Amino acid sequence: MGEAREVMDRLTDALTAHPDLKTIAELYAEDAVAVTPDEGEIHGRENIVAYWRQMTEAVPDATFESLHAYEVGDTAIDEGVYHGRNTGPIQLPTGETLPATQREIAIRGVDIATVKDGRITDYRLYFDEMEFLGQLGLLPDEPTP
Repeated sequence: MGEAREVMDRLTDALTAHPDLKTIAELYAEDAVAVTPDEGEIHGRENIVAYWRQMTEAVPDATFESLHAYEVGDTAIDEGVYHGRNTGPIQLPTGETLPATQREIAIRGVDIATVKDGRITDYRLYFDEMEFLGQLGLLPDEPTP
């Protein structure tokens, strides 16, 4: 197992079951860039940790079911399912906060992390945001024809 795989596995552990924001911060380079479907491009360790803080507060008991894990050079790639219950407030990109829905979620996604000197410099997260919002019950009902 190489450095990228080790760092990605540590990040996954720090994001699930018992969230650890200090470890998450230590895993990202100061000038790291992350791209997510819900927040777009996030610059800098502090902003990335703030993003993860919101997610870990919204779904504090999350688990990650790995479907595929790869490492190519300095990059680790994970595909899996993020499971949990929304028991904390949900922060929207608009700044609005929604109360917890208490709903279970199971979102399939892909994470890609490029690592240099033991820290993530570039991170990409892909998941279906509409599926996430739908599972939370936050999408309007479809009109009947």
